[in-house]
Amino acid sequence: MLGSLQNDLSKHGISTIPKGECGACHKPIIGQVVIALGKMWHPEHFVCAHCGEEIGHDNFFERSGRGYCENDYHNLFSPRCAYCNGPIKDKCITALDTTWHPEHFFCAQCGKQFGEEGFHEKDGKAYCRKDYFAMFAPRCHGCERPITDSYITALSSQWHPECFVCQVCKQRFAGGSFFEHEGQPYCETHYHDLRGSLCAGCRKPISGRCVTAMGKKFHPEHFICSFCLQQLNKGIFKEHENKPYCHKCFHKLLS
Repeated sequence: MLGSLQNDLSKHGISTIPKGECGACHKPIIGQVVIALGKMWHPEHFVCAHCGEEIGHDNFFERSGRGYCENDYHNLFSPRCAYCNGPIKDKCITALDTTWHPEHFFCAQCGKQFGEEGFHEKDGKAYCRKDYFAMFAPRCHGCERPITDSYITALSSQWHPECFVCQVCKQRFAGGSFFEHEGQPYCETHYHDLRGSLCAGCRKPISGRCVTAMGKKFHPEHFICSFCLQQLNKGIFKEHENKPYCHKCFHKLLS
């Protein structure tokens, strides 16, 4: 009977010569054949090693000599996205010691994807440059804005270089030297002015002996008669309209 069937099939142009042995059932293959994994298979016997669904002539993935349908292969073996936990089937970003879909790797604060500037990490989360500095960068003691580049550390605080200036004249400090008053930096002149140790005559700091007169302080050599410009020895003087005079000039001009 088998011989008669083979003869009938041959008359219709259908080959009845076995093409090989099926890798699953080990029986001869007559008709359609799937060649995969170095073997031949009946199409209905070439199935996914995980779900058992027929792969047939569809695309498949190989792992350790076994065939898997696309869905099961990715679910079982592809890296997982740290955001959605779904399998990554195409492009993949590796960052923060894990993997991500490109569209799921974005700033933890604003939700925007990262551009050419890349990202900054804090406590295992990725942030864009703008949000990272706004949230975590030290603040300038002068302007309270985030410090994103070079800075100066002084008075137990951090400063933008352009903000670390005398609080009165707003000039930078020559040679980096400054004077502190109530937690703020000052140039030498304005520091002594605030402390009341600036000579009223030359407007320069007094570091040694001084003369106190008319509610002001003077270098001894700068406490002089307003008319003859002679030094007022031992602080003996006459005062008129907040100006000092020696006795001689006072009587000559004002008596």
